[in-house]
Formats: sequence, C-alpha cells, structure tokens
Amino acid sequence: MEAAPAFLSFWVLLCFSLLLAVINLVSANSEGDALYTLRRSLYDPNNVLQSWDPTLVNPCTWFHVTCNQDNQVTRVDLGNSNLSGYLVPELGNLEHLQYLELYKNNIQGTIPPELGNLKNLISLDLYNNNISGTIPPSLGKLKNLVFLRLNDNRLTGPIPRQLADVKSLKVLDVSNNDLCGTIPMAGPFEHIPLNNFENNPRLEGPELLGLASYETNCS
Repeated sequence: MEAAPAFLSFWVLLCFSLLLAVINLVSANSEGDALYTLRRSLYDPNNVLQSWDPTLVNPCTWFHVTCNQDNQVTRVDLGNSNLSGYLVPELGNLEHLQYLELYKNNIQGTIPPELGNLKNLISLDLYNNNISGTIPPSLGKLKNLVFLRLNDNRLTGPIPRQLADVKSLKVLDVSNNDLCGTIPMAGPFEHIPLNNFENNPRLEGPELLGLASYETNCS
C-alpha cells in the first residue's frame, strides 16, 4: 500500500513540471510575438533580422536576442544595425527584458509609453535615431533603470519629473533634442552632468531652490 502515495507523488511532480514547461512556452511565444511585431515595423536592408522566424518555439535562437535559463528574453541588441521604422507598444510585453539597445539607427515615431511596463529594465539606449514626440512619464516606473540614453533625437516637451523617482538611475543623456521646461534636480538628477542636457534650445536650466518654476509653457 505504500507504493500508492509514492506513485501519486510522482504524478503530481510530473504534472507540476509539465505545467511549468507550458507556462514558459507560452511566455516565450508571447515574447516572440512581440519581437516579431517589432520586426514587421522595421525596414531592415542588411537582413539583420533574418533569423527572427515566428514559427520557432521561442525567440532564444534568434540573432541579437539573449534569453535566461528559463528561455525568457533579457536582451535585445540591435544597435548600429541600419534599421528604420517605428517602435511598437508590444515591446512592453517583454516583462523580463533588462537591456533594450536600439541606438544609432534611423528609427522614427515616438517612444511607446508601454516601455514603462518593463520593470526589470536596466538599460534603455535609443540615442542617435530620429525619434520624435515626448519622453513618456511612464518611464518613471522603471525602478531598476540605470542607463537612459535618448540623446541625438528630435524629442520635444518637458523632462518628466517622474524620472526623479528612479533612484537607480546613474546615466541620463537627453542632449541634442528639442526639450523644454526646466531640468529637475531631485533624486538622481543631482549627479547628472549638465552637459547631458545641452543643445536643447528651449530648455531653461536647472531648478534651483524652487526659483525656477517647472510649470512652464512647454509642449
């Protein structure tokens, strides 16, 4: 009679293992869907994304994509790849992503607010593109963010004050855009060099002891 509980435990363990495998597979497929949506929004004359095949089980075998041991996407490295096109809101579904590197391309359009859902993101590098619109305040939800480089684009509007709540932020560069308003000085902004804000003709300078009002006519 002692064999029955052991047999039952074996099946419980097996079912649990299968359930975890299914969960990881579904996660990998949803991440593959998100990345393939990005691929379809980009023009890729050098076929850098040729390996991004949506019929594969997961995107972990795709070039320029790195996964962890659970087959969850942690890095997308597409810097300096001669890509043009647009970012897509589906990027916000890559919940395990730590590095999104899309610098030195010709990406246009706006930064999707959904990037604020990437709670594990450490580095967001979109510099040297042709991105317009505003910096989404939702990026202030990225509590693990260390590097935020948005310089050399066509961004407008204010620097979101929500970024002052990102205590982990060490490197911020928004130079060479068309930002306006004032430079926050709270939180991590205390240690960001002022030249990381330069060449924004409408940016009025840092807030100093409340003397420079953040609420300016800025859009």
